[in-house]
Amino acid sequence: MGPATTRHPDPAWRSRVVATLACVALLWPMLVYSEFKPWTLFEAQSLAAAWQFGSSFLTPARDPEFLAMVLRETWQTVAIATAGLTLALLAAIPATLVVTEILSISRLGTGRMRRSSRLLRQAVRWLLVLLRSVPELVWALLFVRLVGLGPTAGVLAIALTYSGMLGKVYAEILESADARATDALLAGGAARLPALFYGAIPESASELVSYTVYRWECAIRGSAVMGFVGAGGLGQRMDESMRMMAGGEVATMLIVFVLLVGCADVVSKMMRRRLA
Repeated sequence: MGPATTRHPDPAWRSRVVATLACVALLWPMLVYSEFKPWTLFEAQSLAAAWQFGSSFLTPARDPEFLAMVLRETWQTVAIATAGLTLALLAAIPATLVVTEILSISRLGTGRMRRSSRLLRQAVRWLLVLLRSVPELVWALLFVRLVGLGPTAGVLAIALTYSGMLGKVYAEILESADARATDALLAGGAARLPALFYGAIPESASELVSYTVYRWECAIRGSAVMGFVGAGGLGQRMDESMRMMAGGEVATMLIVFVLLVGCADVVSKMMRRRLA
């Protein structure tokens, strides 16, 4: 036998080293172009600002007048989310009627849809793609420029983005359900709206309501975030307090916002249990 040869404990070490160096080579220019400079956190000015904000953040504001304002803005945040979701439903339901294939009358008999129906359905699908592709924050920035600061921009932003989301998911839920009842109603001469309410929806009611409630939770969180660009609600007041480095006020509003999201989660769980 020849002399014993020593082998590296990891036979793939060369490929691992090469992959690591390649990742570093790709990551480094990204960090440079993104101007990632974490050392600025430890500069004297940054440390002084952090100390000032953090020391006041540990003692939440408890002034009665301020708390009353926070409650008003919290209610406005819920109102923005609910109104925006309601408008989204008004747009998503007709879009669902158009894009859901099981509700196509021309599909009955031959099993295929007319060319005009396919073109209309595809156009509405692309419209829904456009609406949900643009984040509600971008829509809020646009509407703040058009209608000014306030909750109107937030309501319209949620309505546009969530109509695209709801229309797409509603159609997918309905198309994945058992279509025998819907086909029977359409074959018997029923219009698409009765076929939707008496055939498709009863088969998928729990999933539809569960997703709608989930989107309401997301709308509450989104309305608070959109407040930072001037779309009203609790987020706008939080942005003003952060600009003034009022850590105590920010702490109070964060606590209220966490409680608000927790309450929304409890409500959604109760509704899901009732539908289970």
